Amino acid sequence: MKQTSVIDRVLQVSIVVLLGTFAWVIYDSIYERVVETGDRAPDFSITADNGRTITRAEFGGKLLVLNFWASYCVPCIQELPSLDQFQRELADQGVVVLGVSIDKDPKAYKRFLDKYNVSFLTARDPDNTINSKYGTFKIPETYLINRDGRVVEKIINATDWMDDRMISYVKSKL
Repeated sequence: MKQTSVIDRVLQVSIVVLLGTFAWVIYDSIYERVVETGDRAPDFSITADNGRTITRAEFGGKLLVLNFWASYCVPCIQELPSLDQFQRELADQGVVVLGVSIDKDPKAYKRFLDKYNVSFLTARDPDNTINSKYGTFKIPETYLINRDGRVVEKIINATDWMDDRMISYVKSKL
């Protein structure tokens, strides 16, 4: 009888541990992670259109402007010319723009890049892997990530990247 009690107790404890683990897995899978200013930027790895594998850590010493967009997003199209010019003008000062598209259709994505002659580094993430790590569900959304891997600014919505205040602000983060 004593042995049965010990076995019952072990089973009870095991069930509680398994239920706790199950609850944690459920919570963790539905918990929405949202990266904010001051947070450490999540690591990622993606292959850019030029064939180069890009990671967050690769931009050490430079300010990474990580922009999430899509070809069907009107505000994304509106901000594109200024973001493109911004990259051209600040590249030699230590700014790198990486545009990550959430387009599912590779042909629509390619047509968009060709039509707008995008000059900054781009990649397509149709499974929303990277933007999910950042908690990004609205586009366009942009993260300014410093050389230490910290988010120094999070911008939701279209931005005029060539506005004097924006240029000054970004330069102050270099």
